[in-house]
Amino acid sequence: MSDDEGAPPMAKKSRIYYGSLEERERERLSKGAGSSLGREAVRAGIDAGNINLASGEAFDLEDHVSERQAEVLAEFERRKRARQINVSTDDSEVKACLRALGEPITLFGEGPAERRERLRNILSVVGTDALKKSKKEDDKSKRPQDEFQQTWYHEGPETLKAARLWLARYSLPRAMERLEEARKLKEVPEASRTARQQERHTTLRGLNNFCSQIGDDRPISSCQFSPNSKLLVTASWSGLCKLWSVPDCSLIRTLRGHNTNVGAMSFHPQATVSLDEKDVNMASCAADGSVKLWSLDSDEPVADIEGHTARVARVSWHPSGRFLGTTCYDHSWRLWDLEAQEEILHQEGHSKGVHDIAFHPDGSLAGTGGLDAFGRLWDLRTGRCIMFLEGHLKEIYGLSFSPNGFHVATGSGDHTCKVWDLRQRKCIYTIPAHQNLLSGVKFQPTDGHYLLTGAYDNTAKVWTHPGWSPLKTLAGHEGKVMGLDISLDGQLIATCSYDRTFKLWMSE
Repeated sequence: MSDDEGAPPMAKKSRIYYGSLEERERERLSKGAGSSLGREAVRAGIDAGNINLASGEAFDLEDHVSERQAEVLAEFERRKRARQINVSTDDSEVKACLRALGEPITLFGEGPAERRERLRNILSVVGTDALKKSKKEDDKSKRPQDEFQQTWYHEGPETLKAARLWLARYSLPRAMERLEEARKLKEVPEASRTARQQERHTTLRGLNNFCSQIGDDRPISSCQFSPNSKLLVTASWSGLCKLWSVPDCSLIRTLRGHNTNVGAMSFHPQATVSLDEKDVNMASCAADGSVKLWSLDSDEPVADIEGHTARVARVSWHPSGRFLGTTCYDHSWRLWDLEAQEEILHQEGHSKGVHDIAFHPDGSLAGTGGLDAFGRLWDLRTGRCIMFLEGHLKEIYGLSFSPNGFHVATGSGDHTCKVWDLRQRKCIYTIPAHQNLLSGVKFQPTDGHYLLTGAYDNTAKVWTHPGWSPLKTLAGHEGKVMGLDISLDGQLIATCSYDRTFKLWMSE
């Protein structure tokens, strides 16, 4: 037994290798050290990617910890900013802000509180300045659109300037007379006015069909009384216009000149009163764009007005009788000076065809209604559009000024009649008038104490003014009512229909 036997065994020192084991493993494999099983296990590990022999890459744990800490600190800072951001409690404003930021205004199952919190989180990331920038960009994009939608005024000829001055001199005295009459009416005791109004309403409730006449073999599109209330002119889709005596409804003359549907026929304001029969007493328009002028002593047109390239829907005389207004489906309306025998105004402003036109009793304004569902009131003395009638849902087919000078009625394809106040510059009442589109509206021409509407539900209706309550339904037509008028003496109402007849209505 040797001396070393009693000594304790020496501890086996472990070797620690740094870096890649690639070199040492290659040496071992080249010398054939180790069992084949170990070599196969190592190769399997290398192939599986579990043993890295490519390079001596290292992972810096301290840098990773510092990045994580930075992320946590940034999240704390974001939450701090979010708590300091004031977000509106109005849900519509929250949605508007989200839309301005390009975010979805709502998510599935999201309520107003969650939406508000989401907006606050988004603003804490992008900053509140992003919302201000988006609003500024929206304002900049809206400016060109607003400028594009503005009405443009072009420099007109000297004849237009002379006509505008003439219209101003004509309309201002008439406006003064109208206001003076309104002051006198205001001095009448309230009891007297109420009694007179009740008497009128009783008379209107007694309206009945006085006369019915077959006017043509095609639908009758328009009818109008003469200023002396003794004649009635009708226009038909056959191209014929006919002159009838009132109230016996006997045919006087057939006016031949149009080759297609006649849209309207209108009397000169002084026809049958002070105008000679050989002068121009009537005007008509048709679907082919033709406008013709007629006298009372001939069945052929006196003159043609040329210049329209699309359908002319309506013609209307200015109260002075000097000017004629026409509406066209080329999105414009025109004013013709018959003394100068020329077109002095070609006015655009509607986005679709213009269907109806009416003139203010003073002669100062013109009102147009279009297929774009909007109406416009134009000051003929300056050329400006002074009021925009916005509110109808469908096309405007009829427009009428009240004799009081400040009420305008419009009839539309949305089955309603709206009454507008020029003083308040807004719609003051909407009458749910009919069950189909309104083809025409007309105020009583002398004092405007009632409003007449006609529609495609085969009826015409009488409404009180003011109050707008129904007084009488004029039923009797078998087809849609296409035109209507009230005689200047206030005794008769005329309606014409798709059933090829026109009817006269009178109080018993």
